[in-house]
Amino acid sequence: MTPPLAQYALRLGDDSLILGQRLSEWCGHAPALEVDLSLANVALDLIGQATYFLGVAGDVEAKGRDADRLAFTRDALDFSNCLLVEQPNGDFAQTIARQFLFSAFQELQLGALASSKDERLAAIADKAVKEVTYHKQLAGGWIVRLGDGTDESKQRVVAGLDWMWRFVDEMFDMDALDRKLLKDGVAVDKAALRPAWDARVDAVLSEATLARPAPRRPVLGGRAGHHSEHLGHLLSEMQFLQRAYPGATW
Repeated sequence: MTPPLAQYALRLGDDSLILGQRLSEWCGHAPALEVDLSLANVALDLIGQATYFLGVAGDVEAKGRDADRLAFTRDALDFSNCLLVEQPNGDFAQTIARQFLFSAFQELQLGALASSKDERLAAIADKAVKEVTYHKQLAGGWIVRLGDGTDESKQRVVAGLDWMWRFVDEMFDMDALDRKLLKDGVAVDKAALRPAWDARVDAVLSEATLARPAPRRPVLGGRAGHHSEHLGHLLSEMQFLQRAYPGATW
């Protein structure tokens, strides 16, 4: 059985890894060179965070799996990322909507995790929160530009937010693993972050002249390995070389 701390580190790492992979799909395809570079840099930040969190998971589970093996040899059912980060890029506005909603959450989560009793997680979070603050500012700035721009840009960002909103509640869901590690002083009380997240998101939406999306029935399951078909397609590309040539190094 995987130790609770390893499971928790996997969740943190999988969130960053999958979103980083999603953003990397924009390389060479973004609407402008500046945007292409910005999204690539955010993807690199996230994959760097994933490397550290998955490294902790591998050390704690003590099964000989390092960050690379955890990233490239697990099946979709073994991933524990939240469903939001695996959603398709769609158009640029949809990508920005997903990034804004997650980065606003991740900034709060990592800020709290920096006080964790687990020194490894706290150190990773203390460094990563600085990166994620930039991610949130970048995405928030684009939400404002799109929302307060042309009729088409507003329509597209509204559609992007509407698509992603159903996956928001899962980010704040606390299960038995979260509650146990919270009691131990290791994990973050994600539910307690919701009011601050709501306030930050509402402030940006107001500046962007956008209405808050209507409440949706929450879609859950990512933490337990119940994913959308989108994750399988993402992993088939991300893991191709290791699947085709097991144990290959370069």
